[in-house]
Amino acid sequence: MNSVDLKFFQAVVRANSIGGAASVLHTVQSNVTARIKSLEEEIGATLFHRSRRGVTLTATGIQLVPYAERVGELLDEAKRVVTDRGTPSGLLRIGSMETTAALRLPPILVRYSEDYPEVDVLMEAGPTEQLVSEVVARKLDGAFVSGPITHPELQSLSIIEEELVVISSLRIGELTNLQALATSPILKVLAFRSGCSYRRRMDTFLAICGVTNIRWMELGTMDGIIGCVAAGIGVAMLPRGVVQAAATDGRVIIHQLPDNLRLATTVFVTRSDEYLSAALQAFMTVASEAHSRPQSARPEPVRYLQQA
Repeated sequence: MNSVDLKFFQAVVRANSIGGAASVLHTVQSNVTARIKSLEEEIGATLFHRSRRGVTLTATGIQLVPYAERVGELLDEAKRVVTDRGTPSGLLRIGSMETTAALRLPPILVRYSEDYPEVDVLMEAGPTEQLVSEVVARKLDGAFVSGPITHPELQSLSIIEEELVVISSLRIGELTNLQALATSPILKVLAFRSGCSYRRRMDTFLAICGVTNIRWMELGTMDGIIGCVAAGIGVAMLPRGVVQAAATDGRVIIHQLPDNLRLATTVFVTRSDEYLSAALQAFMTVASEAHSRPQSARPEPVRYLQQA
């Protein structure tokens, strides 16, 4: 059994067909078929059921999948280790919550690109649960997510503590009771899709307030959420930093949350068993140093939400 045969096996698994694997591997179908046949002969068992609609894994094939993935990951890591000369270079795959990408990432990326021009940074935005899953699956080298994160395969570095607030429209008027607002028949709670940590925090707060029949409206962008709140469609929970401009412009009103819910730590997660390349180590250093100073106080008035 060799790594090339396992690579062909993985390609067939992912494509669910010999032809699809051949296309991905830039080879002919007969070559893929020969590799799989050779692997099956060496193992002494059939790995795929063949049909006109493609291939499906046998019980033996299912057992082989995680081992093939581990071999591939180890080979990739070995290549990174022996080619890493201590100078940051190559591709760096970073994930981030959209709020962090909008508020915290620009100064980090500016400094990083100036200090390490040989690194190509690929960014992906998404909710915390999705980003954590992609780091675990090694699709991302690291990601900014809402902590704390407790996962046996991950380690985290605290980056900054954000203050979460609830925002509403000027059209709503004086808001002192979130339960009254959330139960209004014309208003909704705006949030990112399921898996967003701020959405879970809002859900917790509403439950504390006795609100159980929540009408959620999912939007894919932070600007979309702020815009809909400003239009009077509903309320949302976001970091103060990303809504401050809208509040200063008079588009939304900021409401401060109770102390037990208002603070959220943003952490940078990586795999605990993964080799940290020079590029990734440098990125983590820049990210940590960018927000090592405490945030300046914000003098603007806020309103305080009272639980029902």
